[in-house]
Amino acid sequence: MSAGTVDEMPVDGEHLALDLVNTTFVRGGLRGHLVDVLTRPADLAVWVERHAGALDPASAPAGAPGAAELAAFRELRLALRGVLTAVVAGEPAAEADVAVVNAAVRAAPGWLELPPGAVGAAVPGSSAGEWGRVLLGRVAGAAVELLTGDRRGSVKACPAPGCILFFLQQHARRAWCSASCGTRVRVARHSRRHAEERTEG
Repeated sequence: MSAGTVDEMPVDGEHLALDLVNTTFVRGGLRGHLVDVLTRPADLAVWVERHAGALDPASAPAGAPGAAELAAFRELRLALRGVLTAVVAGEPAAEADVAVVNAAVRAAPGWLELPPGAVGAAVPGSSAGEWGRVLLGRVAGAAVELLTGDRRGSVKACPAPGCILFFLQQHARRAWCSASCGTRVRVARHSRRHAEERTEG
């Protein structure tokens, strides 16, 4: 896995929880390599600033990300990837992943938790905490809202070979996380078709 920057993310501006999960991506398609844009506390600070509209960091207690906050966001990211993968596959999420999301969401001043297996209605629960935990709780809360609400069925995993990104399918014609994934798949199909024609000819 190599380090990257938030500016290099191929898909950004989706739902807040998907944007966190999409901070790891594959560069170069099927034969590419995994990139992580959250490898230093400074990277997390940039990501939080980029998502200030949804996170409202100004209303959180004063603070800045350190190693502990980075580790917590990365742990939530991994758990959310597990939950999203299960949701897209139509399966219950692993209890361990649900537990990580629910532990994170409890740091928000008020929250809704995922039910067992991330299936069914959200379960209500309030407190306060330091900067990193409050913002972590807001991301986890956004994930709970997404995964227990009307848009759950709109969460999709990009089907392009080698892609590991998620997106919200806002309209029926959207099939890929990004135009570049769609182009890559079309080019591969075109090349395969020509290769088959040459073989047959």
